Amino acid sequence: MPTKIDFIGGNTKRCLMAMALPMIAAMFLNMMYNLVDSLWIGNLLGGTAYAALTNSTPIILILTSVAMGATNGVSILLSQAIGAKDKSRTESLIATSFWVAVVFSVLVTVILELFLPSILNALNTPAETYDMAYSYLSIYVLGYLAIYLYCYFAAVLRSFGNSMFQAIAMLTTTILNAVLDPIFIHFIGFNGAAIATLLSETICLLFMLVYLKKKKLFTFKISGFDKSDILPLVQKALPSVIQQSIPAISTTFLTALVSTYSITAIAAYGVAGKLEIIVFYPAMALNMVLTTIIGQCVGGKRYHRAKDYLKCALGYGCGLLVILSALVTGFASQLSGLFVKSSDVAAIVGTYFLIVSVGYILNTVTNCYLGLLNGIGQPSKSMFLMILYYIMVRIPLAYLLSYLGFGLNGIWSAVLVSHIVAGVAAVIAGTILVKRNEASELIPAE
Repeated sequence: MPTKIDFIGGNTKRCLMAMALPMIAAMFLNMMYNLVDSLWIGNLLGGTAYAALTNSTPIILILTSVAMGATNGVSILLSQAIGAKDKSRTESLIATSFWVAVVFSVLVTVILELFLPSILNALNTPAETYDMAYSYLSIYVLGYLAIYLYCYFAAVLRSFGNSMFQAIAMLTTTILNAVLDPIFIHFIGFNGAAIATLLSETICLLFMLVYLKKKKLFTFKISGFDKSDILPLVQKALPSVIQQSIPAISTTFLTALVSTYSITAIAAYGVAGKLEIIVFYPAMALNMVLTTIIGQCVGGKRYHRAKDYLKCALGYGCGLLVILSALVTGFASQLSGLFVKSSDVAAIVGTYFLIVSVGYILNTVTNCYLGLLNGIGQPSKSMFLMILYYIMVRIPLAYLLSYLGFGLNGIWSAVLVSHIVAGVAAVIAGTILVKRNEASELIPAE
């Protein structure tokens, strides 16, 4: 059962780039996809509508993070089975994980539709934006099955060493959304953006299913379902879900905290969050790529290559983030005007990036080490690290500094501190694990 890229025997740098570049491209296209709604809503409907979208964003982020985390957990086991060239195990994992994905995503959709009003109230959604946020999310959530299955099949493709199609699928969907958004917004209004998103996501999934059927990369057999695989899948997926969801939970809390200031502050935080995607997605891509690559190396019992891939990812990733961070920080105020034409919003956004900018390079270091831990099969360690610096550091510190009167800048400072703690903790944890594995010959020294 050959993979498209030979991670185990091929050149480390070329293999990493062959996998990472399409993945980063897919993430940036996903960024453009998400920005389309923001740009059209902000420019066509104004600041209040954009604030409503900002109030909706934390829930959307959590839903996306759950999908990405759970499917990344599937990728851990699947990559190891593929690396071990175990065809029977691979087919069993694909069949079982697919049905689990369908049942789970439908269940989440039903629960959210029932409890959406309570969730928005818990997030301190202002009265001015409540109705708009509710109507947008009630439509968006209907497409969660398509979102989840897209993430699932993308993870399966990555496990086989194919990240190129994810970029192609996202390009198609981004173009569709960019075309449909202004049309639906013009005729329907704010809810039109949600409908356009729902349609483009469904078309993207159908596009991916046609591709998978044509390429016949793997065999899908309903008879391959094995209930004994459910527990291992959950054991890998749950820590990955928590790991991916914690930043979104943090964003949800900070949005609620920022909402206590003003509509302008909410809009500015929403703009900053959109621009942050530019510097977050490459790090997230490296995390997922390393999970797959190192997972295959572990499955093929070539543990010594893990350190080589980690070093290569750190070098390229940090270099890229120095450039991206400088560009976003330097032009933050101007870029803000693309979303909301307000000097007050632009000033807040500019200050945010001046305070937080260094943290994005550290976030790349963090994600590379988390990818290492995930690939080795230790997602629970990554989960505990995320809990440390997001839940135990960022949220309490942001609340404390805001309570003490430091205002929005106090909240932004808490974000920077959490990035610093994250980078230091991830490096320490990763280094200790590698040394222990070297001592036990799990990952031999070069």
